[in-house]
Amino acid sequence: MEPVKIWLQRNLKGDPILWAIVLLFSFISIAVVYSATGTLAYRNEMHGRSGSAVEMIALKHTALIVAGLGLMWLAHRVDYRYYSRLALYALLISVPLLLFTYLLGGETNGASRWMTIPVINQTFQPSDLAKLALISHLASMLSRRQQHLDDFWSTLFPVMLWVGIICGLIALTNASTSSLLFATCLLLMFIGRVPLKQMLVMVLIGVTVGGTALASGQRWKTVQSRLENFSDPTKKTPFQLEHSYIAIATGGIAGKGPGKSTERNILPHPYSDFIYAIIIEEYGLIGGAVVLLLYMAFLYRGLKTVMNSYGAFGGLLSAGLSFSLVMQALVNMGVAVGLGPITGLPLPLLSMGGTSLIFTGISIGIILAVSRGEPEVRPMTGEDPDTARIPSQRAAYA
Repeated sequence: MEPVKIWLQRNLKGDPILWAIVLLFSFISIAVVYSATGTLAYRNEMHGRSGSAVEMIALKHTALIVAGLGLMWLAHRVDYRYYSRLALYALLISVPLLLFTYLLGGETNGASRWMTIPVINQTFQPSDLAKLALISHLASMLSRRQQHLDDFWSTLFPVMLWVGIICGLIALTNASTSSLLFATCLLLMFIGRVPLKQMLVMVLIGVTVGGTALASGQRWKTVQSRLENFSDPTKKTPFQLEHSYIAIATGGIAGKGPGKSTERNILPHPYSDFIYAIIIEEYGLIGGAVVLLLYMAFLYRGLKTVMNSYGAFGGLLSAGLSFSLVMQALVNMGVAVGLGPITGLPLPLLSMGGTSLIFTGISIGIILAVSRGEPEVRPMTGEDPDTARIPSQRAAYA
């Protein structure tokens, strides 16, 4: 066992508990997606699509999880301060990709969110790249301006510009992702000590830009319908929510058992949007509580990384990415139990997906890179975004 321990210490840096949480999520995801994809396999077979068997779908999902874990490992080996330099380039790439997707992207459920990568013929959702890039660049901008937070033109204006552009472009095709990203940016600004009056200006601008993008984009009628269904108790419960409630109600305390869900054959997208309902149906309230506690543990470890980070950039970066993942998870689970309107957001680390699994892996790898703590021992000097500190972090080297 000692050689294995030494190998793990050499190759898996950063927070070991965070590693364990992610690996546990991966095993749960493989089991639940394998159970929930029977109907998808049947539809694929009826349409003559290749790889239609449940085993083939599960194998592809497992391969994507392994790819995500591999990219997470690569990302965690990189000094996280280099992500400050890469974020701006990623943003500059994201803008034309979002525009291209809106105008010419593949359409699903009335929204153009996907583009196909030539040669490999794999679909790609540019909003996943844009989210990661915006959070990273916002953390970099705030860390560089810790001494000038009251200056509107040097601090708030560039922040408003990038947040408005990215969230506005995403809102054209995906209102829920745009709203969640905007909320994450506001939270990051609060942690970064941006004055409240400037944050209020940011809220006003965000509502204006987001409302304009939503009204002129592809999702206005869908958002309006979902909000009306949620807020009006006299309206009939939407089909998805009705069967999500049935799945949760029939799951009981311990669940029906792995692979014994019945609502997986009725619920639309039981392997992505409503996978939490399938988890409760098969594993009961105990399984649902375990998943919720795992997300809370993930957030706790991410915030502990924030507290242990010497520099502002590392702390803000870890906070932004941790909150982004967990907030999305809470929204997805809230929708499944009827605490919010239907959004279409997948459950991070658990839902079946392509680019979402890849970029989730990269995001967690960056959090792990911050948790390694190496900059505390060998800090960079000069005009580096990680030389500034915020009060909630340690002010001296260990």
